[in-house]
Amino acid sequence: MDLKTIVRMYIQRIRPRAQAELDWFIRQPTLRDAIENAALARNSKGKRYSHQRRIKKTAIKEAFSILDDASDRIKRSRDFAELFRLIDASLEDVPGIGELYVYDTSLRIGAKLNLLPEKVYLHAGTRRGARALGLKADKALKVSDLPKEFHSLRPHEIEDVLCIFKKEFKASVTIAATSDLTNRSWCG
Repeated sequence: MDLKTIVRMYIQRIRPRAQAELDWFIRQPTLRDAIENAALARNSKGKRYSHQRRIKKTAIKEAFSILDDASDRIKRSRDFAELFRLIDASLEDVPGIGELYVYDTSLRIGAKLNLLPEKVYLHAGTRRGARALGLKADKALKVSDLPKEFHSLRPHEIEDVLCIFKKEFKASVTIAATSDLTNRSWCG
């Protein structure tokens, strides 16, 4: 599957559901409601998001308590990067809370605050996707660092694509490398 097809599939099949998730956080009556639902990893049906299903309830509850206490500082965040750093630093000592939880929680709270990422944040899954495309980064990538096929997506959507399609990238890169060693411009 080539990158154009992957991006088209994302736009048609996944973007509507991903946007509906963010819209639900935007519509939360208060910032505290958004923080609570994001920190408890609770979706619009009251269920825990599958991304966070393995995190112990005690860790989730501790994360909520910390973020609830930090709500005034969260409210004052000027951009997503500041919000992300605040949430990351606030939760760094909570056992079982990892970088995917921090990113997802920041994105959901950021949606309520109208603060979305301006770069592509990497966690274990997205880092594998980026590396499968031959990209070198540890924490984040600028959209301009990615193949041009991704430029029609917003940074948080690219994060989704890198994570969801990481295995397809590796296969695509392997096929491209063996079939045409001279034309690899599409993979950065």
